[in-house]
Amino acid sequence: MLAVPLVPTRSVTTRTAFWGRLLPVLAALACLTRIPSFVRPLWNPDEGYLAVQARLLAEGGRLYETVVDRKPPLLPWLYEAVFAVCGQGSLAPLRALAVLAQLLTAVLLASLARRRWGDRAGRTAGVLYLLVSVGLNPEDAQAATFEVFILPCTAAAVWCADRGRWGAAGAAVAAAFLTKQTGGAVLLPVVWLLHRQGAARAGAGRLAAGFAVPVLGAALATDPAGFLFWTVTGSAAYASFTGSEFHALVRATANTAILAGAATGLLMPIARARRIARGGSADLWLWLASSAVAVCLGFHFFGHYYLQLTAPLALLATEALQILPAQRCVSAVLTSACCCTLFLTWGLLAPRPELLHVQRIASALEQRTAPSDRVLVWGIHPETYWLADRMPATRYLTAGLLTNYSGGRDGTQVGEKYAVAGTWPVFRREMGAHRPALVVDDSRGKPYAPGRVPGLRRLLAAGYEEVGTVDGAVLYARVPGE
Repeated sequence: MLAVPLVPTRSVTTRTAFWGRLLPVLAALACLTRIPSFVRPLWNPDEGYLAVQARLLAEGGRLYETVVDRKPPLLPWLYEAVFAVCGQGSLAPLRALAVLAQLLTAVLLASLARRRWGDRAGRTAGVLYLLVSVGLNPEDAQAATFEVFILPCTAAAVWCADRGRWGAAGAAVAAAFLTKQTGGAVLLPVVWLLHRQGAARAGAGRLAAGFAVPVLGAALATDPAGFLFWTVTGSAAYASFTGSEFHALVRATANTAILAGAATGLLMPIARARRIARGGSADLWLWLASSAVAVCLGFHFFGHYYLQLTAPLALLATEALQILPAQRCVSAVLTSACCCTLFLTWGLLAPRPELLHVQRIASALEQRTAPSDRVLVWGIHPETYWLADRMPATRYLTAGLLTNYSGGRDGTQVGEKYAVAGTWPVFRREMGAHRPALVVDDSRGKPYAPGRVPGLRRLLAAGYEEVGTVDGAVLYARVPGE
């Protein structure tokens, strides 16, 4: 007679009860903390860039050939897929996916904490993460852009490595990298876990294969040479610290202070516990350190870069609270909830003058051009194309790719000679092949103004005339007969 294995019903029941109670709480909290993301059509230029890329891809564009950016392909593909299903007129479906991304991240962190320290730790980690996840300028924390979608991938990588699932861990690292290059920083704690578990010989091959197969697949699905250039080798000038030292340091200080304020409820127990005990999870500290390095890469220190710090901070705080009195946990949650409320209020009430500026320009483009016309917006707001429902005359959606300008960089390394290699010959060919019906100079005194960019100045002189201004931007229309 065959023996029938006993099912550990108590374990299954306990697990079901734990998640049955926690999941609704985390889902409600994820929705609550993302409410501000739905109150504006756009939060930052990255959202606009992705929306325009998605439209170009839907029209037959080819990524890293006729549709270009310095980013990997997963998020442009996601935007394209969502637009195909839900239409191109709103980013609300992407914002809903961002809610799901944050919820998935919280669930993975709760599962990690529960496995290591018990049920209470699982609940604490999930809640603390969602409370701190909006602790930046709302245009950084509420936008449906790269870092928000990196987070579940990085959490999944550590979750899989913690359980010795090395192929899946490698695939999760690849997903993070293919969302944004800095997502690959999570490989460091994953490799540490591989070493700590003594699985280097058996697991290294699976980890490497899990990472390599998706990355090679993405390269082959696009243009391999273009993929390598635009995601790895073609951004040396952009990543330089020279020419923006003061602005970069000011931005780094400001964004570090903002996140530190938002994470007060997490940082206090971490500091307190470190004075009591010198132990701790080395993989979590490596995760935090590698994320900090990712924030620093490129020397721009934009606020959304700091989102990568929130997941390891939530777990480190949860670990610290295990050796502190119980009231410390209540204090950490209440402090984080108060900070979260302040940031949600900021997101709901703070004015967005740059969005109003872009909307005025988009309205002018709609009035002065036909839907079939191509236009050129010389600036750093690619969302103008999307809001105006007009196709760009060039694959280079911002002046930054043609001048190396980015927010905060001063004029010492801005100009044609600092552009991404090979862009100006392509730009000139595109301007000759389909001349824009309207050119918008939205430089407004910035270092990439036409007076400092001979290539654009020649374009305007060869058949365009000034026809008006909109909120500081100058409009140029083609001279009849030219």
